[in-house]
Amino acid sequence: MSQEAKDKISGGLAPVCGRCKAHLYLNNQPVTVTDATFTTEVERSPVPVVLDVWAAWCGPCRMIAPVLDELASEMAGRVRFAKLNADENSATAARFNVRSLPTILVLKGGREVDRIIGVRPKAEIARRVERVIA
Repeated sequence: MSQEAKDKISGGLAPVCGRCKAHLYLNNQPVTVTDATFTTEVERSPVPVVLDVWAAWCGPCRMIAPVLDELASEMAGRVRFAKLNADENSATAARFNVRSLPTILVLKGGREVDRIIGVRPKAEIARRVERVIA
């Protein structure tokens, strides 16, 4: 995010999509998503969503979490990051046929456009997300 954009936001202006004028979320931390909130938080998002499907017992999931937190901060306003606990939200995990953890789904309009399975370098994740938002 540019310094000019940060100044406008700190001055009280709310960012909106240039195309559809929908409110853009500037949360620089991933939001927790459940089966019940998936439609509202992901499918209706005006920006693409990077969904981290994880579980508490999964060591690699804990390894990738800080990387996704960094990317969420760096890409705030252009992409929304979300987390879905697969054990507690099995309906959504099953809907996307998640078989391995961690699975990172890149969604646009609620539809999967990319899938990253396992721990990957930050640069690779960023490159693949940038390809979707370009």
